[in-house]
Amino acid sequence: MRKQLYFWAALVWSGIIAFFCLVQLNNVPLGNVSNLDKLVHAFFHFVLTTLCFLFLKSRSSNLNNLKPLLFSFLFSVFFGIAIEVAQGLLTETRQADVFDVLANMSGATLSIALIWLFNLNTKFK
Repeated sequence: MRKQLYFWAALVWSGIIAFFCLVQLNNVPLGNVSNLDKLVHAFFHFVLTTLCFLFLKSRSSNLNNLKPLLFSFLFSVFFGIAIEVAQGLLTETRQADVFDVLANMSGATLSIALIWLFNLNTKFK
């Protein structure tokens, strides 16, 4: 049951990321916060990496496995790159941005770091 919950949560969250990164948002008031979109990108990928890790970890019988951590990070990073490419190729109001990819990687890295810290008592192999 928990595996399915994590799977669907990660899938829905991926859809939310794709939607908000590919639709036109010119009329959304964002205030005067500089680079707010970078914080949003980092948040999106922090949550995505965490949900992917929880799903992959729930499927693993080995509690000391580094693979869920690595695969969740790589999935988040490559998904973020794919979204940026899609922005550049498929939309007229959006453009691909290397700094968005870096923000995505920052969120994914922060997720992995916090997961690692919370699992210090578990040795990853």
